[in-house]
Amino acid sequence: MSEPPIPQATKSNGPIKPRIIIHGGAGNITKTSIPRDRYNEYHTSLLRILSQASFVLSYPGISALDVATYAVTLLENDPLYNSGHGAVFTRAGHNELEASIMVSDGYRKRGVGVMMLQHIKNPIRLARELLMRGEEDGGDGSQDHCQYSGKYAEWLAAKWGLEIVDEEYFFTQRKWDEHKRGLAEDKSKEEQGLSVNEVSEWEKETYVPLGTCGAVVVDSFGTICVATSTGGLTNKVPGRIGDTPTLGAGFWAEEWFEAAKREMLYQPSPAVNSPLDSLSRGDLRSLMGDCLPSSSLQEFSRSAAESERNTEKPSDKIRHAVGLSGSGNGDSFLRMCAARTTAANSRFSRTSLSRATTWMTGPGGELQKSAGERWGTVHEGTGGIIGVEVVGSRVDVVCDYNCGGMFRAWTEEDGSKQCLIFRKDSWDSGPEDWNRVHRNV
Repeated sequence: MSEPPIPQATKSNGPIKPRIIIHGGAGNITKTSIPRDRYNEYHTSLLRILSQASFVLSYPGISALDVATYAVTLLENDPLYNSGHGAVFTRAGHNELEASIMVSDGYRKRGVGVMMLQHIKNPIRLARELLMRGEEDGGDGSQDHCQYSGKYAEWLAAKWGLEIVDEEYFFTQRKWDEHKRGLAEDKSKEEQGLSVNEVSEWEKETYVPLGTCGAVVVDSFGTICVATSTGGLTNKVPGRIGDTPTLGAGFWAEEWFEAAKREMLYQPSPAVNSPLDSLSRGDLRSLMGDCLPSSSLQEFSRSAAESERNTEKPSDKIRHAVGLSGSGNGDSFLRMCAARTTAANSRFSRTSLSRATTWMTGPGGELQKSAGERWGTVHEGTGGIIGVEVVGSRVDVVCDYNCGGMFRAWTEEDGSKQCLIFRKDSWDSGPEDWNRVHRNV
């Protein structure tokens, strides 16, 4: 496959140590469903793509947006994954591709999803163009919306010079065989009076791609970008839209500032009645209580408090940024608004993104609970999330999942590269304990 063009960097570095994590899907990935030689293929591919992307990330001043797009383009070009060349088929035997991109800050739309694509070689590049061109006035409508689909989106891609291909480009024999076998399994279930959603013995023993490819990147300026791409669910209904192009469901990025803890400058004193004492203590409510009506005094107090918040120095606040990309049963991600809910749990509960990710997609987490009593008998509720968290100048890479495995690779703080498919670090490491909650990626 041809390689995407390498982005160009034009600025000097910022103060943050750049990091990247990528994923190639999650689901029924076990040592039964994935033969040893296939495991080696995925492991080699993930490390190759991570190495290429992290090399680009080392360029001075490179942006997270460019590196995330580059990494996912590499994933789209690799037939191992369910995106681009190698995407799964609908029940009608066609490919309908989806992609999304989002930044924590820096662009007015911040996030874009594209869907129902059948002729764009790299859907992630169209999502990037729509995000960037959204900064311009006009732009063929690119400034207007956050989601685009179908023929008009493909017309824009062609107009802007993105590579257009025939639908045959996305075909791979392996995904076609899975498509045909899946249809046969559905027919067999119907003949037995079973629900087509029920997991058959063949599906338990075979990895049928459920999810997406994705990358989460933080650049040296602390900006996080999430890029995600998929062919959707194997044998999905034609026209089905999943979580990948839906903001908040399969992807999310945001940032905020939190006031740093400050010591009190004085201790509370006993109540005093003297106006001079009230003035010296800054007790305007006591001083003015006899002069203003209570409603006016409340408004004055709110204005004073707002003025104090607005005069806080930037050094008084700690910057937080998070980015998340999911993979798995997209309909469950949609119902849970999984990515945004995970970010909100971290932000408003003031907990780490790692804990919030495990809370959502770890074993026994909220995504699994959403399946209720159907858990384990259907694909519902399965999946995983990768992410990056920035707190001040500290960067953490996170991941958790509730299924057999998740294809993922990432860079450590020291620049070393790691890759895992199961919970442990090699095929020969012994059986995994799927019921434990793990913090590590």
